[in-house]
Amino acid sequence: MNSRITLTGTIESLRATLEQMARWGCAGFECSPETLAVIQRWTDAAQAKLPSGGPADRIVVGEPTDKVQPADHETLEQIRSDLGDCRRCGLAAGRTKIVYGEGNAGARLVFVGEGPGFEEDRSGRPFVGPAGQLLTKIIQGMRLTREQVYICNVIKCRPPENRNPLPAEIGSCRPFLERQLAAINPEVICTLGTHATQTLLDTTTPVSRLRGRFQVFNNIRVMPTYHPAYLLRNPERKRDVWEDMKKIMALLRIPL
Repeated sequence: MNSRITLTGTIESLRATLEQMARWGCAGFECSPETLAVIQRWTDAAQAKLPSGGPADRIVVGEPTDKVQPADHETLEQIRSDLGDCRRCGLAAGRTKIVYGEGNAGARLVFVGEGPGFEEDRSGRPFVGPAGQLLTKIIQGMRLTREQVYICNVIKCRPPENRNPLPAEIGSCRPFLERQLAAINPEVICTLGTHATQTLLDTTTPVSRLRGRFQVFNNIRVMPTYHPAYLLRNPERKRDVWEDMKKIMALLRIPL
């Protein structure tokens, strides 16, 4: 049987099934208009790119990217849609906006902080207050821009009075953080501060003892370092952070 017909028919059948299940009100799976649009692109790609009689596993679908992703690779947009108007923990009651994250979906470098502060809660953007301004300067010092990296936090809502996040709050948000990191699949993650570092690395070791040496999370290199808010209170530690950033630059082959 012709591979083109087999693949196209399978994709069309999948789309029809999802649409029918949505009309029936079924839940527990993702059949948003965005997903159906992706399936339509699969169909178009199958018809346009698969040589007649060629092997089905050679097809290239979707938009071209620098990274080769598996067929079931979810996007940041899909994860954000799944997060929705999150009410999974008590932080939702006091927040102004969810702070999901921003930057390049294909970034080689991701910065992970603790959680939103006052300015972030109001704007819905990560690291835009005083600590965020310092992070921006650090990124620029690395010969990068905020648009080239991705920035997010362990938790997506501001804790009252900027207190430390509780274990249950981290537990509610952690699956979304891990999905974000899987979707981006960066070469390096830079964890900023104690909570980001200890959450990703499943450790109680202080960041002061971990910084300066690459760790590993899901086969991704992790460089723990101090949070920019800590640097504002302890400017003498800026030199330590810059040494950590130089190691990241060397790994990413960014010239000093």
